[in-house]
Amino acid sequence: MSPAISSDGPANCSNSRIPESMDNDGLTVLSLFDGMSCGAIALREAGIKVKQYFASEIDKAAIRQTAHNFPDTIQLGNVVNISAVDLPRIDLLIGGSPCQGFSFAGKQMNFKDPRSVLFFEYVRILNEIRAYNPDVKFLLENVRMRAEYENVISSHLGLQPVAINSSLVSAQNRLRLYWTNILTSSTPHLFGETVRTAVPQPEDKGVYLRDILDDETDARFFLSRKDIDKLERQIAYESDSHSFIPEDSFMELFRDDDFCETHATAPASCFCPENWISSHTIRPSPDIERFPLSAVQGSKAIRDCALKTDSTVIISGAIVSPQFGGGFRPILSGKAPCLLATSSNSAACLIVNGDDIVLRRLTPKECCRLQTIPDWYEWVCSDAQIYKMLGNGWTVDVIRHILQFL
Repeated sequence: MSPAISSDGPANCSNSRIPESMDNDGLTVLSLFDGMSCGAIALREAGIKVKQYFASEIDKAAIRQTAHNFPDTIQLGNVVNISAVDLPRIDLLIGGSPCQGFSFAGKQMNFKDPRSVLFFEYVRILNEIRAYNPDVKFLLENVRMRAEYENVISSHLGLQPVAINSSLVSAQNRLRLYWTNILTSSTPHLFGETVRTAVPQPEDKGVYLRDILDDETDARFFLSRKDIDKLERQIAYESDSHSFIPEDSFMELFRDDDFCETHATAPASCFCPENWISSHTIRPSPDIERFPLSAVQGSKAIRDCALKTDSTVIISGAIVSPQFGGGFRPILSGKAPCLLATSSNSAACLIVNGDDIVLRRLTPKECCRLQTIPDWYEWVCSDAQIYKMLGNGWTVDVIRHILQFL
């Protein structure tokens, strides 16, 4: 395997000296909030030649990942300390500024959140680059957010975004906004014109969670008896107190994470889409704790669904916090929920075969497939760090789709 984007010359991560061009041609790229370098992965997968790749990242685990897979990357450190005038001519600026202040799943502190304020560092650096290269291409990714926040970002970048759901290219529901001048369209009006990101939607590959699951999984990913009892108590408590959060409230808070068309009271006829049914012959070992339907929201519908077939039923869903009713919440679409940047991801699957029911979290490898990380990308960190980086990262095939229009 040759993971580096370009291979001429040794790696150099010093901030004090910018190395000479790594190649005779190709793009010079600056990636802000680089993370595990999903941008570098997408560029390589798209076959786009890169001359130099500069990255701004402060997470030590993420920097280690990049150094392992892309040793020629030039790390610049904290974004607030970067001055574009000190860099070579940048052809492409990419980044996904921290989104916690905008997310419907978060506190929605918007620009008062110190992480979301970092968006203005992206704008500052973009303007610095434009001063000497007005033709620079840029790409910014962020979560779906309230219109007033989106409009602030659009006004600073000079164009409106396109919304693309990763579910088109993967088995994950992950709706994100992308602002880019790689491909645009404009509509004239009385006061000027409205510029929009004109990247078309990627082709729907029709991939579901069932398609990316491993038939055999280590026992540590299955819920323990203690975990199961806790979820069961949460469901029982909420049922007795009649304090379930209404579905519309749940959806409002989790719109960003696309927990999809779930509903605990949905009839079996609409609660059992064909994409749940799988030809898998998953047979967890007898020592795996069996999962009671009393810990599942919408358990009767799942039981009715399972009775309709002799096959193993793979049901996607999320392990939900007590704030949203607790237990396991199924997802009707057959897609996985949006991956979160937590050490133990909430994405899970319920495996039903008659009365034999087990529940497990998705493995790091399966989460990599949800983010369309290619097999050549190697991991050198812990599972907890992998979950965190994938949750913070990009769906590579979406970025590759956008970059193909360069």
